[in-house]
Amino acid sequence: MPLLGYFGINNDGINLAINLVVLFVVVIYAALIYWTYADARRRIADPWLVTCAVVASVFPFLGTVIYMVVRPPEYLEDVRERELEMQASEARLAAVQLLCRHCDHDVQPDFLVCPNCYHRLKTPCRNCGKPLEQAWGLCPYCETPVPEALEPPRRTRRRRTVPGEPVGGEAPPTGH
Repeated sequence: MPLLGYFGINNDGINLAINLVVLFVVVIYAALIYWTYADARRRIADPWLVTCAVVASVFPFLGTVIYMVVRPPEYLEDVRERELEMQASEARLAAVQLLCRHCDHDVQPDFLVCPNCYHRLKTPCRNCGKPLEQAWGLCPYCETPVPEALEPPRRTRRRRTVPGEPVGGEAPPTGH
């Protein structure tokens, strides 16, 4: 007797189609459970949470949809790779060496002059002797004012020239 013959369906073609649809739904259901398990293992480190995700996906179709909403957005492998990249970037930043602005020779942050070209990099504080940037007006270590600090360059506005007007503030030529 056919599987769905109990509902009054006696046509073998219709019974075959219904059996194939049921088989298709069962295969999709099993595939969703397996996909939830495989995806949860790639995204979640805690085995108990992976088990909970698989148990939730046992509820037909709804459990997998709920898992898809609450799952972590990235794979564990991507998280580890990002952390390694961050560590590598931090190590590169720590290893960056300073260069002299004049000759591009390697210098240390506490050098006052470049050992290669003798170009002044920083000035020493008169009170504590710590190296100061040339633009600093105050020592950040001992709060001593630095009178020889360089002033930041002033921005000057260029005057617009009007055709026929003298340039540079000269008096216009007179016809006398």
